[in-house]
Amino acid sequence: MQEQFQEAWDKLIEKLQGWLNQGVAMLPNLVLAAIVLVIAIFLARQVKKQLRNLIQRFGAKQAIVDLGANIGTAVFFVIALLVVLSILNLDKALTSIIAGAGVVGLAVGLAFQDPILNLFSGIMMSIRSYYRVGDVVTTNSYTGTIEHITLRTTVIRTPIGSKVIIPNKDVVQNPLENWSIYGRRRVDMECGVGYGMDLKKSQQLAKEAIAGEFEHINEGEVEVFFHSFGDSSINFTARFWVEFQGIAKYKEAMSRAVIAVKAAYDREDINIPFPIRTLDFGLYDGELDALGGGRRSSKRDTETE
Repeated sequence: MQEQFQEAWDKLIEKLQGWLNQGVAMLPNLVLAAIVLVIAIFLARQVKKQLRNLIQRFGAKQAIVDLGANIGTAVFFVIALLVVLSILNLDKALTSIIAGAGVVGLAVGLAFQDPILNLFSGIMMSIRSYYRVGDVVTTNSYTGTIEHITLRTTVIRTPIGSKVIIPNKDVVQNPLENWSIYGRRRVDMECGVGYGMDLKKSQQLAKEAIAGEFEHINEGEVEVFFHSFGDSSINFTARFWVEFQGIAKYKEAMSRAVIAVKAAYDREDINIPFPIRTLDFGLYDGELDALGGGRRSSKRDTETE
């Protein structure tokens, strides 16, 4: 028993002695690896700063600047780490790490497919000039002002005061209407006049009323088209352009046009009819006999008596 214990102890001492000899032999490499790692950490900050300055020279948006600087810094640090492992003669470990990183990267890519799509969509949105913060847009059935564009989501403030957060991939993959990109928006006002009215006069009055309400609009820039025969009116659409300064201003322009046209028609006795409904409260003769009545009553009879 004592001989077995002594043999095990000798093997342990021999193993520890071998490790110690290897550690002493590797001591210069360890010192060199530590120096390289410290220098790499210090240089990583400078690399990130220089990358920021370089990318900003191309006029890139802040999100792209941050992303590019972070990716460049990460690549630099990975290269430095590979150099450290090579100094320590950990080639086999290095190969295993690279192989493992490939497998892990594939698994992560499959597991986080949507976030990755949102990330690349955010990059595309930052590069394109189709929309920017402050624009009024309609996308994914929501209309509002873009408050913020990150690399993952787009934040929209709606006119009713709610905040909508939409994944970037949904913004990129679906149609998007930008109401601010041209700086102007057309106002379409629907109206109608009675069948007995002079249509040319009604048309001219509508043009003059709208042009007189807006200083920057000439009469020739207002279009009035009659388009249909309604139940009680001949309907038309008045169209004119205004500077687009937000949804509230657009609604205000519509309201001013309606008020101006109504006032002009009132002055010239142009009738704007409303739908007419005839209500008959009469009962059939058989039902009147049962109730003791002698004839059919109606609302009109009541009003004329």
